[in-house]
Amino acid sequence: GGLRAANVKLSGAHLSTADMHDADMRYAELSHADLSYARMQNVVLLGANLRNADLTNTDLSGADLSFADLGGARVGGARFSGAKLEGALWVDGQRCTVDSCPR
Repeated sequence: GGLRAANVKLSGAHLSTADMHDADMRYAELSHADLSYARMQNVVLLGANLRNADLTNTDLSGADLSFADLGGARVGGARFSGAKLEGALWVDGQRCTVDSCPR
């Protein structure tokens, strides 16, 4: 399995280009973190705080972002194919439903 880092506190961390696929980072504190170009396929980010994070060109394919807070995050070029976004707070402050957020 991947990295186990539930509840990890990484606010403002510089993790650009990091490879974190399959990591369990549920409830992680990642507000204002630089995750641009990171490889985060199938990462569990359930309930994570990604507020104002830089997710530019980040690969979140298959990630579990259920109930995560993405308010104000930068998501240009990010990939969300197959990601779970139910209940997540999207970048515009809207709560995601099964049909209302990107894939």
